[in-house]
Amino acid sequence: MWFWLALGSAIFAALTSILAKIGIKDVGSNLATAIRTMVVVVMAWGMVFLTHQQSGLKQISTKSWVFLILSGLATGASWLCYYRALQLGDASKVVPVDKLSVVITLVLAFTLLREQFTVKSLIGCLLIGAGTLLMVL
Repeated sequence: MWFWLALGSAIFAALTSILAKIGIKDVGSNLATAIRTMVVVVMAWGMVFLTHQQSGLKQISTKSWVFLILSGLATGASWLCYYRALQLGDASKVVPVDKLSVVITLVLAFTLLREQFTVKSLIGCLLIGAGTLLMVL
């Protein structure tokens, strides 16, 4: 199941890039990010209420709050950078550089989360990095 959800995420992320590139043509990147964020907020809270998960707010630990807030700040910073980059550059170049987040995530997962590092992971990271350089240069 996780694979299909991850694939859906990739498809929607691709649509996000293309739709955003078209949408920000005559709109400031920060304003565009704010509009996108409001849509995401409404959609996310809609899903919380639709699935009756709102009562879970009471059980969230302080540690979880801190890390979810930090994650939200990182997301906001990422989106602000991404939209500005899309506004200034070609989507076909911005998106591959943005996807270097896969390599960075793997490195952080290995170092901070102590997830298993394998030869396959190393080769994948190298290929993604090389592919990104190939697409951008």
